[in-house]
Amino acid sequence: MRSGLLLGFFLVLLFPALRAQQAADLAVAYQEDAQFIRRIYDDALRYSSSYDWLHYLTKRIGARLSGTPEAAAAVEYTRQMMDTLGLDVVRLEPCMVPHWQRGTYEEVRIVHSNKAGSRDLRAVSLGGSIGTGSMGITADVVEVRSLDEVDTLGSAALAGKIVFFNRPMDPTRINTFNAYGGAVDQRALGAARAGKYGAVGVLVRSMTTGLDDVPHTGSMSYQPDVTPIPAMGISTNDAELLSRLLKEESVRVFMRNNSSMSSEKPSYNVIGEIKGSLYPDEIILVGGHLDSWDIGEGAHDDGAGCVQSLGVVETLKRLNYKPKRTIRVVMFMNEENGLRGGRTYWENSYKAGEYHLGAIESDRGGFTPRAFSAEGHPDIFAEGYKNISRWLPLLEPYGITFELGGSGADISGLKDQKGMLFGLVPDSQRYFDVHHTAADVLESVNKRELELGTAAMATLVYLLDQYGFKE
Repeated sequence: MRSGLLLGFFLVLLFPALRAQQAADLAVAYQEDAQFIRRIYDDALRYSSSYDWLHYLTKRIGARLSGTPEAAAAVEYTRQMMDTLGLDVVRLEPCMVPHWQRGTYEEVRIVHSNKAGSRDLRAVSLGGSIGTGSMGITADVVEVRSLDEVDTLGSAALAGKIVFFNRPMDPTRINTFNAYGGAVDQRALGAARAGKYGAVGVLVRSMTTGLDDVPHTGSMSYQPDVTPIPAMGISTNDAELLSRLLKEESVRVFMRNNSSMSSEKPSYNVIGEIKGSLYPDEIILVGGHLDSWDIGEGAHDDGAGCVQSLGVVETLKRLNYKPKRTIRVVMFMNEENGLRGGRTYWENSYKAGEYHLGAIESDRGGFTPRAFSAEGHPDIFAEGYKNISRWLPLLEPYGITFELGGSGADISGLKDQKGMLFGLVPDSQRYFDVHHTAADVLESVNKRELELGTAAMATLVYLLDQYGFKE
């Protein structure tokens, strides 16, 4: 009994000493981490090729809509760039993608208004829309603010009409992605809902908080049991004009486009990796989507995410970093109008029995990085989020924090592997000025902001590789 008491007394004295020693060891390790993270930022801000790669993607290749020769050229270009980085593996992962074609003309016009006369509206077809036919469509316009309002009005009010969805993004939301999420259902589902009640066409207010003359495209979908009708987006200034006129008079609009869906085309995800030295079966993925809409250059959406992801492995290779775990970079195909690349990747990964310890997606533009959003399977997320939060002192000097939220469309299907999923969160205030527009060009990307994103992602990859998220 006496020896047991002595042992207990000894342990009471020992445990605080052990905790103190562990804390001291951790402090030393974190000091070394801080020094290496500083090297990551120094290298990315001095030597990163991210902006040069983006210049080639945007100016030499251009818009990269799935199924087009430009998308194929982007696959080959990024494959070659991975080859130049000296990765252990570079491969293409086949997937079939939809091939939507915008066509050669897009017109929306107010006709014979008592207040405004005949006046063109700035418009683009929504991605996936059918065409109107060569003669176009002319019909009275009915303004609505929601999908529910369409159901309330029904066929009596909407049959034979053009339905105008005019719910603005909420300008009071500080996070503009939340504002986007609160408005985008009308673009995605409006044509199917209006077509159900006999409408002949749909106009949708562009998804931006600003008032400008730039129309936005973006994906929309039909329902198998509803006759498809053409759908076009109009600029926010023109949406305001049309709404004012409708308060004073009946308005007729002419709309004409010749977009169409062609047969599916073969394409690829582009994958490269550095094999881990200790835990090669634990994968840390970093990626973006290679495809873009066709009316700009896909600079922010998502050329920036692709070149930042390439920049992560470039930076770590240049620093002679030898990862414990396998670091994999993926250029996903067809995020914009089908998510075929992401779905193919998930399917193949589960079939192969892979485990993604972590995955990081950059698909919110190349602006100044502010945070990483994090999500994961309920079995691991609470503990994992608590553990990674210990890294905040290492991230805060660079203006980075963690927040709860979604990660990214192309990695979301990996959640059941029970790793941590992250999305790079840049400052969001300017993103929807260019998102899905002709203004999404290289000139809208700041080189330093882009490189800061590269450094932030490389830092998170490094910390995940060093510590996992369970320790």
